Amino acid sequence: MGRGKIEIKRIENNTNRQVTFCKRRNGLLKKAYELSVLCDAEVALIVFSSRGRVYEYANNNIRSTIDRYKKATADSSNAYTTQEINAQFYQQESKKLRQQIQMLQSSNRHLMGESLGSLNVKELKQLESRLERGITRIRGKKHELILAETENLQKREIQLEQENACLRAKIQENEKLQQLSMMPSGQDFAFQAYLARNVLQLNMMENVTAYPVPDKKTLHLG
Repeated sequence: MGRGKIEIKRIENNTNRQVTFCKRRNGLLKKAYELSVLCDAEVALIVFSSRGRVYEYANNNIRSTIDRYKKATADSSNAYTTQEINAQFYQQESKKLRQQIQMLQSSNRHLMGESLGSLNVKELKQLESRLERGITRIRGKKHELILAETENLQKREIQLEQENACLRAKIQENEKLQQLSMMPSGQDFAFQAYLARNVLQLNMMENVTAYPVPDKKTLHLG
């Protein structure tokens, strides 16, 4: 008869557990020795019993084997961090971004009044509050823009009125100048005639003073 299959779990009986430990420990040490001899492998085996006793086997110095193991695991971990951890990080980040995009798309659909069947009463109330707060902010911004535009239009109206007044004053001044330049008689004509008479009188006076006046002392009677 062959041996029965043993279920792999903790043996509750202390005696049976100790007997099994001794048998399997010796078999494990034997397999380690055979592996090191047959395959020329560097093997180090450490076993601690439940009572704290240590059993070990090494075909080389066990400390040097442990140091070699630490170095090998450190090198492999560095290679792992430089290549695979970056890939895992980017995969996680892309997964987070996809989830955020889905949440934003779902929120936008809810705000548009779509896909509301999956929401309960509490979520619908929260959505309603969000919409009311958004509408309040939108109205406030709209009123602010309307007031600013109205103020600018009023300033522009005042500026246009001032420009209009300046243009009217210039037009009136130009009309007066045109009227004065087109008048052939009147004050301008009288003024020009007065200037002409004054110039004539001055010329006559110059002609009279040009002839010499006879001296009374040189006058002789016959």
